[in-house]
Amino acid sequence: MGAKVKIEVRNLRLSYEHKEVIHGISFDVYENEILAVIGPAQSGKTSLLRCINRTIDFIPNAFVSGSIKIDGEDVLKTKDVYSLRRKIGMVSPLPVGLPLSIYDNVAFAPRCAGVSNKNELDNVVENCLKRAALWDEVKDRLDSLGTKLSGGQQQRLTIARALSHSPDVLCLDEFSIAIDPVTTMKIEDMLKEIRSQMTIILVTNLVQQARRIADRTMFLWNGEIVEIDSNEVIFSERTKNKKTYEYVQGIFG
Repeated sequence: MGAKVKIEVRNLRLSYEHKEVIHGISFDVYENEILAVIGPAQSGKTSLLRCINRTIDFIPNAFVSGSIKIDGEDVLKTKDVYSLRRKIGMVSPLPVGLPLSIYDNVAFAPRCAGVSNKNELDNVVENCLKRAALWDEVKDRLDSLGTKLSGGQQQRLTIARALSHSPDVLCLDEFSIAIDPVTTMKIEDMLKEIRSQMTIILVTNLVQQARRIADRTMFLWNGEIVEIDSNEVIFSERTKNKKTYEYVQGIFG
């Protein structure tokens, strides 16, 4: 691909108590690419994202080994976890809105980073809500509680909030589960646009979504990488593994 490596994962293992769920995987994520991660349930996809942004720390009896380097810094060893998480935006499958106004949901992270100028905050809020395909629906009620929005709107608010601190890496875990198809397509278009500004890892159970917007796709199965390659290879008869071909064709999974 010839691009700079943004994230370098080496021999990553994850166990919950005595059960290992990620089995020593290694791969790179390039700067300014969209990497899709597909695979059946219980393959380790969400657990992988939790390791990358260190939210795995919140899970009792989780043990991680190996290394995950972002711009050369091993995130598993860094002591400044808060700075790390500011570099990594995270969008979960179901929306988790802060009990604040729509405006304050998006302005929360910039304020924590020291932004206090009203005009600057206004610009951040408007820009992020537009990127998340939500601005036109809420621009006249920014003072309303974010938790009063519909499920799909709250999910888009979560995306806007994740973008508000200009992350280097954006991780999305089944972002479209609560969003209608039209809005999903708008956000997919947005992700393709902002790829020039950040690196994106997209966990999705929608094989066609991975095919539409990713540069490369990784197929995880039972905590192991079956195959990782360009979409031109993964979604064609040139795929190197029969299991990958059967999964993306819907034969199993």
